[in-house]
Amino acid sequence: MKWTRPRIVAPSIIALTIMALLCASAVLVSAQDDDASARDQVLSLEKAWNQAYKTGDIKALGSILDNSLVLVEDDGSLKTKSEFLGSIKASKSNEEQVAPESLTVRVFGNTAIAIGVIAVKATKGGKPVVRRERFIDTWIKKNGSWICIATDATPITHGGS
Repeated sequence: MKWTRPRIVAPSIIALTIMALLCASAVLVSAQDDDASARDQVLSLEKAWNQAYKTGDIKALGSILDNSLVLVEDDGSLKTKSEFLGSIKASKSNEEQVAPESLTVRVFGNTAIAIGVIAVKATKGGKPVVRRERFIDTWIKKNGSWICIATDATPITHGGS
């Protein structure tokens, strides 16, 4: 076995390595804080959307949804923002409760995806109706604010979640 002399690492290299690790940690913590803040903001907007939908508040819904919104209906057809808001205005149903059973937000930089299950209890034609839907909403940060650009809700027709 050949004996080799141990290398001496200059203290400045060690110091630079420690500084780099500290900076990387700070950036990671900052990114996690930004993601948590974005998640909280989108969760609040999702709750505001549910409340506005329940009360038929078209103005509030209009401020949450981007003008280029793409909404996928149960039958696969598409609606624009104005068509969606018009359907809310013309709706004869009485939404008594619009509540998420589950809601998760994942953040990817300036994009957030909200995924959940919503239960809607309503009265339609004088009869109580309950429906559950799994939804996915796509949000982007635009001009410093989060706004929804796409949404899809699929009726849950089986007993599982």
